[in-house]
Amino acid sequence: MQRSAPNKDAIPGAVEQEGQCLRLSGSWTLAHYRQLKQSLERQSVPAGDFELRLESIHALDTAGAALLANWLGPERLDKMVTADQALQPERRALLQTVLKALTREPAPPVPVASPLIEALAYLGRQTEVVFRHFWELSGFIGLVLQTLFSIVLRPWRWRMTALVNQIHETGFNAVPIVALLTFLVGAVVAFLGATVLGEFGAEIYTVNLVAYAFLREFGVILAAILLAGRTASAFTAQIGSMKANEELDALRTLGLSPMELLVVPRVLALLITLPLLTFVAIISGLAGGALVALISLDIPLGQFFGILADVPLKHYLVGLVKAPLFAFVVAVIGCMEGFKVSGSAESVGRHTTSAVVQSIFMVILLDAIAALFFMEMGW
Repeated sequence: MQRSAPNKDAIPGAVEQEGQCLRLSGSWTLAHYRQLKQSLERQSVPAGDFELRLESIHALDTAGAALLANWLGPERLDKMVTADQALQPERRALLQTVLKALTREPAPPVPVASPLIEALAYLGRQTEVVFRHFWELSGFIGLVLQTLFSIVLRPWRWRMTALVNQIHETGFNAVPIVALLTFLVGAVVAFLGATVLGEFGAEIYTVNLVAYAFLREFGVILAAILLAGRTASAFTAQIGSMKANEELDALRTLGLSPMELLVVPRVLALLITLPLLTFVAIISGLAGGALVALISLDIPLGQFFGILADVPLKHYLVGLVKAPLFAFVVAVIGCMEGFKVSGSAESVGRHTTSAVVQSIFMVILLDAIAALFFMEMGW
């Protein structure tokens, strides 16, 4: 019976010293790492200069090369490998690569910034994000205005069906929630006014408080905030879903402009409906105040509306003139965030939330600027 020859790679490596010559043999691989390490620990490193012979090694990998480098020392092994002219080129390259990795200097530690520097860096990043949002909003507003001016003298390009549908969705369907909310807020303002002014015996001025609050501020800002949460989010979700389903690409393929077909009707609808909703909000707020005045302060409705008749008309106009500006900003932000959707359901939700937050922020910011302007103008 003939015996098969033993596998040379199964023989662990060995070290033989013959005078000033150190001969390595066997398999210097990861499979024999433990045996090789124990063998080298029992054998001392030769002193002085000697020759290293590696031609008897059957197999060599990075584990065996690293073990040999740690035993002899990287610099010493490098000199021996360079001097050994009989060494195969691939093994020479392997040994030199391992030696280079072992002698590589560690990366310098990253300096830890102070909390002040981290805070300033964070502030700078957030400032850049806000500036970029304002820059994108300015560019999108310019694109909307360009589209509006390009079709204003071309009646055959007006999308009347889409406009009427958006007026119905954003205006008529929003009347109940706007009326209910402003009625309750009007009642709360009247309660607060009666509580504070009652200490001075001036409950009658609660009527003026409710009138000035809703004519100048509460009517328009409550309606705008409700539209920011209700309508801007709807615009973003609708346009974002169309972009995720590649419907916007289909419109462009058919030669239709998404700005003209989707954005302009929504912007015009909000420009029409928000002033009307502001009027509804003012009437509802005054009705809530009148109810509280009648029940808690014993002010008859005739006297209540008689005091309202003495309020100058300019206060109503100051509140109403801000409605188109708020409507334009809310509609533009809602549509812009819809176009920024990347194509997933998560992106639709993220940009819908961003549209609501940005719209409410811009409404409050513009209202504060308008209040300062009207105060300086004496209006």
